[in-house]
Amino acid sequence: MYRVRIAPSPSGNLHVGTARTALFNYLFAKKNNGQFILRIEDTDLERSDKEYIKNIFDSLKALGLNWDEGPDVGGDYGPYSQSERFDIYPEFAKKLVEAGFAYECFCTPEELEAEKELSAKNKQAYVYSGKCKNLSDEEKLKRQEEVPAIRFNVSKAQKAFHDSSELSFNDLVKGVLKQDTSLIGDFVIMKSNGTPTYNFAVVVDDMLMKISHIIRGEDHISNTFKQILIYEALGAQAPKFGHLGMILAPDRSKLSKRHGATAVSEFTEKGYLTEALVNFIALLGWSPSDGQEIKSVNEIAEDFRIHDVSSSNSIFEYDKLNWMNSQYIKKLDIETLKNALRPFLAQYDLSGLTDAQYTRMVEITREPLTILSDITNDVPYFFGDTVKVEPEVQAEVLDTETSRKVLREFYNDAQNWEFSEEALHEKLDEFRAKFKEQGIKPKETMWAIRAAVTGRTRGADITAVLAILGREKVLGRVNSELVNSA
Repeated sequence: MYRVRIAPSPSGNLHVGTARTALFNYLFAKKNNGQFILRIEDTDLERSDKEYIKNIFDSLKALGLNWDEGPDVGGDYGPYSQSERFDIYPEFAKKLVEAGFAYECFCTPEELEAEKELSAKNKQAYVYSGKCKNLSDEEKLKRQEEVPAIRFNVSKAQKAFHDSSELSFNDLVKGVLKQDTSLIGDFVIMKSNGTPTYNFAVVVDDMLMKISHIIRGEDHISNTFKQILIYEALGAQAPKFGHLGMILAPDRSKLSKRHGATAVSEFTEKGYLTEALVNFIALLGWSPSDGQEIKSVNEIAEDFRIHDVSSSNSIFEYDKLNWMNSQYIKKLDIETLKNALRPFLAQYDLSGLTDAQYTRMVEITREPLTILSDITNDVPYFFGDTVKVEPEVQAEVLDTETSRKVLREFYNDAQNWEFSEEALHEKLDEFRAKFKEQGIKPKETMWAIRAAVTGRTRGADITAVLAILGREKVLGRVNSELVNSA
């Protein structure tokens, strides 16, 4: 049985990088009829926050990445939260100590800092000296009132299971990776306060949860060598590892808030559809075999192969995400789109529109939408009796003698018009033709009307706009403009 997991730390909202890792694990599991596990790695209690845990849950669910085991899911293996498993780790640390693969370390922070300073002075990479590795019983007795940390004995584990100091593994994404373990140094697996370190807790958890494959970011490669040694020392088979390239900003720097949204919840709050976001992040390091980029999660899962994932870093192209999101918006049926847009229209009084009018407003404004929040600035002229005119529109269009002439005649003629779209099409054609005979271009005629009614020179189909607003509101705005410009 293939079993994979996503194990985020609740020290922030779910980042798109972590979401990509979760997605690739999810796709790998679905492709191989395996199981996708969620585990919250909150051993660092000071940095963990319940609000972030909720954000992780909500974001994964919003993306459709529903876990088979973990919080809120029953079964033999759930729920999972490292902070609720602290009683488990000391048992395994004790086994390592008894087998000689770990030892008590009484070094104080001051002693360790002095070692680091000496290494820096000698321009050497810091490696723990191992001074506590061979403490005598007498020396330990002298420090019996101190609570020691537990360090892993790297050299002993390496010699026990390998012929040289080199450790290698075949990465599912990057191929064979190697490390000289003599450069690692004995690392802490249990802190003196009784909490496990990341590298130890993650091995114990993955071992007990029978994780078969670990797919994660390449920033964990250095951890993998340490973890393999711990697996071997515990007599367990290490999972297969696959390390994904990093996600970089368009300028090839680390993706950060200065480039735009980075958390899944930020994207959804801005109006990105989760289906589009999932589709987009699936393409960060992976390409569909048929070259067709717009695909559902199920279609991607059918095509997904971990060996096809690129080992290189990926560029987070916001422009491409925007394009993809616009394609997904275009595919939404009108009722779904109406409901999706409501949160972004909260500042407007939708009760002033009938359902038919709201439907028509969405139909005529949906085409240019890149993200759902675009609607907020695209529709203000549908609400209220007055309209805010853009300064350049006032100066370049409405303040001209041609526009005032057009608006005066429009105000008089439209008094008796029927304000249905069909009738308005006919009346506006006649109106434009009348002014064309006077040497006024149809474009100028319609700019004057649109500017007075919407405050803009561009926007949705003006015939539909006039029909939705109705005669009273339209003529009221035109008259207001004529009075103000008199």
